[in-house]
Amino acid sequence: MNKWFSSIGLFVACLLVIGCGGRESDRGDGTPENSNDDKITIALLPKLKGIAYFTSCAEGAQQAADELDNVELIYNGPTTASADKQAQMIDKWRLQGVDVIAVAANDPAVLSESLKKAQDAGITVITWDADAQAEDRSFFVNQATAEAIGSGMVDTMANDLGGPDAAGDVAIISATATAANQNEWMKHMKTRLASYPNLNLVATKFPGEDQNAAFQDSQDLIKKYPNLKGIFGISSVSFPGAAEAVKQAGKTGEILVTGLSTPNDMQPYVKGGEVKTVVLWNTQDLGYLTVYAAAAIRSGELKQGATEFTAGRLGKKLISGDQIMLGDILLFTKENIDQFDF
Repeated sequence: MNKWFSSIGLFVACLLVIGCGGRESDRGDGTPENSNDDKITIALLPKLKGIAYFTSCAEGAQQAADELDNVELIYNGPTTASADKQAQMIDKWRLQGVDVIAVAANDPAVLSESLKKAQDAGITVITWDADAQAEDRSFFVNQATAEAIGSGMVDTMANDLGGPDAAGDVAIISATATAANQNEWMKHMKTRLASYPNLNLVATKFPGEDQNAAFQDSQDLIKKYPNLKGIFGISSVSFPGAAEAVKQAGKTGEILVTGLSTPNDMQPYVKGGEVKTVVLWNTQDLGYLTVYAAAAIRSGELKQGATEFTAGRLGKKLISGDQIMLGDILLFTKENIDQFDF
């Protein structure tokens, strides 16, 4: 009798082991298929942490993680805009075995090897804010098309300077020379500037993601070009740096600054007159969409070939090829900037 009960017990134990072992399977594309009870660990990597733009993105990402009860969010990044340090963090997360790595790429070429290794290890890799090489990730969560951003900044500057006949020298303050997203925006900016023959692009500067360096570059431009009428600050730190340089030079009203940064950072300059219009998108929504997309891709809900995707409070978002689109750019002016808090 004891032997009979022992055999039954052994049989039941085997069934339990087999059942537990079947919790995670492969869907055939190298991505594990998780049950609803499985946690999805998403590592969100900004270009750098500690600046308002990416802090706001992280807040939106955490909102999404809180709504998705099967998501554990890790948010971390270098304190300087270093692609090498990003690569080190990607390698660390690969060894830790996270499920998803979502990266805003500082330099696609530098990150390529680390991203490929992560994919080879079965980790889902996506990009957001700034893309990597297409073969190094599955999807790119794109805030807006490069053409919309680049053309939008030029049209905004021309409008702020008086319209189609706006005239004078203009300059661009970017970030790093290897930033793929900003280089793509500048390509479209230069194309769009051809529509305004009286606006003359005289210089492009690359101070890195450093507001003080952007301030210094802007000061140099103001001194060098007496007919300077506008400065584009196309990173979230170069924009306030350029606006502060105009303010300190006593050129408020003579030189206008426009570009990309958070409304909270630019509010003093909009109200002070150095800036008429801020161009951006909802940064919290960008982080929020990234986490929703990451979880859906990992679980198999969102696959290549999809044309739309429902992301929580954002509703349906369009997918163009391998790009998940947040939407159009937003314009913040003296009339509406107080309505936004990010």
